[in-house]
Amino acid sequence: TRCTESRKDQVLPPPDLAAHGPIFTIFALGKRFTFVTEEEGTEVFFKSKDLNFEQAVQAAVKNAVSVPAEAFYQNYGNLYIMMKGKMGPSNLHMFTVTLCKELNEHMAHLGTEGTGDLNDLVRHVMYPAAVNTLFGKDICPTSQSEIKEFEEHFQKYDEDFEYASQIDDAHGIRITGVLLAGLSTERHLPWRMMSPNYGLLMLWASQANTVPIAFWTLVFILSYPSIYKKIMEDLASVFGKAGKDKIEVSEEDLKKLPFIKWCTLEAIRLRSPGAITKKVVNPIRIQNFTIPAGDMLMLSPYWLHRNPKYFPDPDVFKPVSCHS
Repeated sequence: TRCTESRKDQVLPPPDLAAHGPIFTIFALGKRFTFVTEEEGTEVFFKSKDLNFEQAVQAAVKNAVSVPAEAFYQNYGNLYIMMKGKMGPSNLHMFTVTLCKELNEHMAHLGTEGTGDLNDLVRHVMYPAAVNTLFGKDICPTSQSEIKEFEEHFQKYDEDFEYASQIDDAHGIRITGVLLAGLSTERHLPWRMMSPNYGLLMLWASQANTVPIAFWTLVFILSYPSIYKKIMEDLASVFGKAGKDKIEVSEEDLKKLPFIKWCTLEAIRLRSPGAITKKVVNPIRIQNFTIPAGDMLMLSPYWLHRNPKYFPDPDVFKPVSCHS
């Protein structure tokens, strides 16, 4: 399949540290966003108890899935525990059989030849497979007759998520309403009054990182003939000749394919989200700067993953074994 340019390539450029320094603040949307770019700021971001993730994202959750603050704070702990428990590494084996079945079913519709947009291809396969695996059949519209319209709305929702999550927008609210109306209210979450809202949040969370990283992993593999050759040889050694049977992947099979894992991790390094955020709830000190309460503290994995101190040739795709 030929891959074409994708909007997923839009990322933040590295900061001009000579002009801005290792810590700098910008004003946008009526808020102060303070960026940290060096090790000390990174350590504070992940370890400080004076930062709060829930307060940073609550307004975005309200705008994006219409969950008000009171309901968000009341249910966030239970939602987090449920998602962490359900999708934690120790439980992933419970999903492999269903996920393989779903992927085989939806990939069967692709045919054996042709050209198209790789990002569309990945999304069209992974969206229904992930939905049916996480929620079960018939929770979200995934039949061939319903999926196109619902997926088009969801794609628009995903593309505009960063904008819509920050600003109340009539078009975004309408799209959200259509998606909420398409979700079952009865079975997939215990809080039935807000069930479609939390379902939409989980649906977005299941797609927002997985689809672009799967896309970029394939792009990088297809772009390097030697890496593509090794991947195909590894797959053949575990599963046999391609196209002979439907592949069923087990945890033991994955342990025999470390190079695919390394390629995925390298794609994550190069194509991580532009920035992640926490809210400063008490003033914090980083280097010679005091960051006041109320600031949104921003950390950019994209910048960190391109630090030449840790990653020689930081812009080059180098799975682990390629360093040897």
